[in-house]
Amino acid sequence: MNKPGPFKGIKKFVHHSNATIKEVVHETTAGGIVYRLDKDGKIEILLIQDAKNRWTIPKGHVEPGEEPRQTAEREIQEETGLQKMDVLSWLGKVNFRYRRVSTLVLMTMHIYLVHAKGDTNELKPEEWLNGIKWFQVNDAIDKMEYEDISKLMLLGLKKIRESR
Repeated sequence: MNKPGPFKGIKKFVHHSNATIKEVVHETTAGGIVYRLDKDGKIEILLIQDAKNRWTIPKGHVEPGEEPRQTAEREIQEETGLQKMDVLSWLGKVNFRYRRVSTLVLMTMHIYLVHAKGDTNELKPEEWLNGIKWFQVNDAIDKMEYEDISKLMLLGLKKIRESR
């Protein structure tokens, strides 16, 4: 005689928790690892805290007719309020996927190294952001929610140090 185990009903729950994927879409975003030098010459990285409280870099969707490099600059301006910057170099891209109800989104994110210019304390974050802050390098890496972006952040730091 089979006795019900501790996982009775789990199959039913798992089966019904995911709706069928009805379409697959490809989307492209771009953003930047934005840095500045503090008064002691130490590198600081600007991170934003998204609506789900995850610390990440400013980024957004590439608009029709726009190059990813232009998108990175526009999105940084829109999300952070920073207006003066040098988009220095392309660091790489991150590919990931996520589910949006019944759609599978295949995302490609282009990431650039960006040097903030002008008054870098004059930040005007978009309303939907939960936070925006300059972090010392180690703190920025610790706060970053996405490992692939952290790896590109390390590459960016190497480029900054080599250019000095």
